[in-house]
Parts: sequence; structure tokens; C-alpha cells
Amino acid sequence: MSLFTPINQLKLTNVSVVRLKKGGKRFEIACYKNKVLEWRKNVETDIDEVLQIHNVFNNVSKGLTANKADLVKAFKTDDVEKIILEILKKGELQISEKERNQQISSKYRDIATIVAEKCVNPDTKRPYTVTMIEKAMNDLHFSVNPNRNAKQQALDVIRQIQEKNIMPIARAQMRLRIALPAKEGKKLKDKLLPLIANVEDEDFSDGYELICVIDPGNFRAISDLVQKETKGKSQLELLNLADTREGDQKF
Repeated sequence: MSLFTPINQLKLTNVSVVRLKKGGKRFEIACYKNKVLEWRKNVETDIDEVLQIHNVFNNVSKGLTANKADLVKAFKTDDVEKIILEILKKGELQISEKERNQQISSKYRDIATIVAEKCVNPDTKRPYTVTMIEKAMNDLHFSVNPNRNAKQQALDVIRQIQEKNIMPIARAQMRLRIALPAKEGKKLKDKLLPLIANVEDEDFSDGYELICVIDPGNFRAISDLVQKETKGKSQLELLNLADTREGDQKF
């Protein structure tokens, strides 16, 4: 394939395209595969490792470069580097149908894995396998949103399974170790107890140490309370998910 054809045509291969529509025009930049997401996550910071070429296109696949007048009209500048950075930040990453399907399949699995790790059958107190969660998602006709992270969508799956009674499911309780100075411990104990499902052990011999089981939804409230009342002189340690038994297999 030719790298140069008439005056404003450049031909590139094996590219990831980022597209931004602005001022009634379409503008694209040609990037190396996988580098756009690394740039957006600040994993890659060298722009030369992201861009195949420091140029702005109307159509990368046809090799049509954007003219200066269109750039100025849309971006109010003719500084190509600034324009490229805006497209890289705000533009939509174009992927093939095959790549999109692979990403959705991978995220579907990630969502199911998060649900399986965080939840149990409340009747048996045993965790579900990833395969069982995937089946429940299929029964829900759950559609993955490629633009939302897996954790957010895992919370949606849990809620929908509960609302539609697909199967009994609940967030696994958390075991916490809370260590406080003795003075604050005595003062905070009464405030902490309403947020705790079960006290397993407590010790006043060297400060105040509490081993307890809580509902995950109360973790933030407990953390905020102890940090505020002790001015950071506390320790909060997640020991494990209380309902996950030793020997339960994780996939």
C-alpha cells in the first residue's frame, strides 16, 4: 500500500483511530493499537509512543488529511499539537466489530467475576461460581455497556438479580480489625456498635482493638467515623469476606 498519494493523502496501516466531531466536521488521529487507553490512564506519557503520525485527518482510512481552514474554524487554533491532544482526550476510539465483541465478552466475564467474589447465597453462606453468575446474567438478558467500568455494572447485576428473584444473592459480609487509642476506643464503641453486625473479639489491653463483621455498605461510615474522631490515629484493616469459607474455589 502506498504511503503517499496526491497532495493531502497519507496511507497508514494497523492503526487505532480516535475520532472527534466538531464544527460540523469529522477529525481523526492515527494511533498505535492499545496506546490510546494507556495514554488516558496515564500509563503512557510519551505522545510519540501513542501517535503513528503527528497529523490530523478527516478520514484516516482514506488517508485524507484535514486542511488548515477547517482546523481553525473548529478548534480556534492552527496549533496541530494542541488539536491532537484535544482529539486524544475527547474523541471516540474507533474499534472493529471483532475487537468490540472481544472487549464486551471480556468485560462480561469481569463483571461476573466481581459479583462472584463479592456475593454469597444468603441461605447457604456459600459463594457462587463465575459460571453460575454468568447464567444469571444471561437470564436477566444483561447487556454490557462498554463505556462503564465493570465494578459499576457488577452492582447493577446484583441489584437486578435481587429485584427479579433470579436466585438468592447477598453481599458477603466483611471482617474488620479496628485499632484505636484507648481513650477514643471507649468513646467510639457505642457509636460503632450500631454499624456492626457481629463482634467477634475486643481487647482493651493495649489501646482498643475490635474484630467484627459488618455489612459492606457500612464500611465507609465506619471508616469516616474513626478517621474523624481519632484524627487519623486509628487502623482499619479488612481481614476477609466473612462468608467465604476456606476451601471454596474461586475462578
